[in-house]
Parts: sequence; structure tokens; C-alpha cells
Amino acid sequence: MSRIGKLPIALPEGVKISVSETNLVTVTGKLGTLVQQVDPKITLKIETGLVTMERHTEQQDDRAKHGLYRSLVFNMIKGVSEGFTTVQELVGVGYKATGNGQTLELALGYSHNILMELPEEIKVETTAVKGKNNTIILKSVDKQLLGQVAAKIRSFRRPEPYKGKGVRFLGEEIKKKAGKSAAGQ
Repeated sequence: MSRIGKLPIALPEGVKISVSETNLVTVTGKLGTLVQQVDPKITLKIETGLVTMERHTEQQDDRAKHGLYRSLVFNMIKGVSEGFTTVQELVGVGYKATGNGQTLELALGYSHNILMELPEEIKVETTAVKGKNNTIILKSVDKQLLGQVAAKIRSFRRPEPYKGKGVRFLGEEIKKKAGKSAAGQ
């Protein structure tokens, strides 16, 4: 049995979960509502304070989906109760970000600024402290959407391995290369 799939999910205070006949899972909490379609081969059982998942067969596809949907429902429950946050830092001279409502403006060393429209579910904050790297703070209840938007922002200027300049996640370690001056010695 799936090690992840068989773990029960505890429902925090104030979170409501419901399953329709078509296996559409709706989770509602203090931060919002999330909806996810679950494969019909996976059954959700809602008890007092616990949610468990069961699969009908032992086929490889069903075993894989067992853990997948358990993780998705767990992230939905955590998202509507606590929310998710991603912090990215801009490393480089002149790299900066400004958030204006749902628009993020990035200056990443190109000849033009990059304007990115963010989905309504994501809230953005930017900080610029003198002597430190500028940061972008993204908050959302949807972990999948948050990761997708953070990856898109990172793709505009990936950290390069020689100086480490670019958009990186806070605390991310970049393996630096020596460069060609070290090759001749």
C-alpha cells in the first residue's frame, strides 16, 4: 500500500470538506475555497476530524494516484487554513521588482522591463532594503499555482553559475564554477 496514500489527513478547526457524486472535492476554510477533481478509482472517507483515501485495485496506475490525490487534498486543506508563501531574491546590480496590484514589474538587466500579470489568487509584495537583495514575496492558498508562478518568474533570469546573478529562491545554494582564468593555471 502507498506509504503516502494510507496516511490520514487531520482536519484543522474551521475547515470543511465535501465530496460530490462525481468525486469533486471542495475544501473551504478561513482563507478561501479550493476545488479538485479526484479520480473515480480513489474513494475519500470523511470521518470526524480525519480524511482517509482508499483505492479499489492494486494496479500500478491506481497505486500512483493514491499518493498523488492524498498529497493534493492535504495541500488544499493546508492552503485554506494556513496558506503558502514563496520568497525569491533578485541577485545582481540593478535588478529590482515592483508590485502594483496584480502586476509585477521586473528589471532584470534586459533592455526593457518585464511586466507580468499575476492571477487573482496570488498576492505579491516586494521589498527593497539598501545593502540587501530585493525580494519578491508571493502568497496564495493554491500551492500548485504558486509554484507555477514562482517558476515562471525564475525563468525570466535563471541564476548563472559564474557570478550567481539572477532570480533565485531564498536560501537556494548555487554551485559556482571557477571560470576560464582558473583553467590555465
